[in-house]
Amino acid sequence: MSIAFIIAALISFSLTPLVIFWYRKFGWIDKPDAAKPMTTHKRPVPRGGGIPIAISVISSMLFFVALDQRLAGIILGLIILTVIGVADDRYNLNPYLRLFFLFMAAGAVVMSGIGIPFINVPFLGVVRLDQPQLTFPLLGEVRSVWILADLFALVWIVGLMNFVNWSKGLDGQLPGIVVIASLVIGALSLRFSADITQWSVIILAIITAGAYAGFLPWNFYPQKIMPGFGGGVIGGYLLAIMSLLSTTKVGTLLVVLGIPLTDAVITIIRRLAQKRSPVWGDRGHLHHRLLDDLGWSKRKIALFYWGITAILGIIALRLNSQQKFYTMLSIGLILISGFIWLTHFGRSSKQHDRKDG
Repeated sequence: MSIAFIIAALISFSLTPLVIFWYRKFGWIDKPDAAKPMTTHKRPVPRGGGIPIAISVISSMLFFVALDQRLAGIILGLIILTVIGVADDRYNLNPYLRLFFLFMAAGAVVMSGIGIPFINVPFLGVVRLDQPQLTFPLLGEVRSVWILADLFALVWIVGLMNFVNWSKGLDGQLPGIVVIASLVIGALSLRFSADITQWSVIILAIITAGAYAGFLPWNFYPQKIMPGFGGGVIGGYLLAIMSLLSTTKVGTLLVVLGIPLTDAVITIIRRLAQKRSPVWGDRGHLHHRLLDDLGWSKRKIALFYWGITAILGIIALRLNSQQKFYTMLSIGLILISGFIWLTHFGRSSKQHDRKDG
């Protein structure tokens, strides 16, 4: 399996400088702009990270995984996300238009047969989502749509794409999170390796980790390229799919991504409370607060996110469903307390790290 990681990493690592070259040649450069408050870079940097990542994942999957209906759906979704990512790199698309294409990519996955028939809810036990079903003839065959299961999968994939994408604000932040989360899912799947259906999850997790690990050296401070919208949503897309391929991983992923997901929920509530659209960016994410209010460096913030994600990943491998619930609740309370502290006391204790940030 390590060969899959190495190949995916080499492809991503080798293609990224080519993307940097072509983006600079065409002038597709993201320049610091006061009109975009979420911007943290101080010099022009190309986006386009989704291109080498997507090519790495697709080519590696075609080599290591047998092509079937589900893999075809995953690849179609990746192509949609890559195209819309490149278009956003070039034209800075409207967030609502981007959201439409995210649903298209998620729909390709759901239509390929990837869903979740049940979820294990703390204190309630197993909640089945395979009823009601809508049955209809199509192309000479009788097909079924699991209404609740497919709706859950659609919302879960789109939600995770957005939430993970919001954690790409600083150099190296996103790739490290995706690498760690993918390896945790792969490690959990290894426990059930006797089940042949888990091998596709293991391979996809290793390939995803490899693709983002190969991209990371070019994105870590000082970044030569940014993930862009494509690189951000592809990470959430692949993690969401891996979690759906085995229902036990939905709760695990919620714990592993506890910081980015809680930050995203707080961000949505804050924007709605301010009577603003939740899809329009601002400078209120946790990484912005650590950068602006505490004066942490970009390196330090990225390593902080990686470290917390790794710790939560190790913890998540040992938890049952109720313990995962309490862990997520604790993360939420800690992060809310942190935001309150930063709001009232953060700037007074601000200390700038040297060299970067």
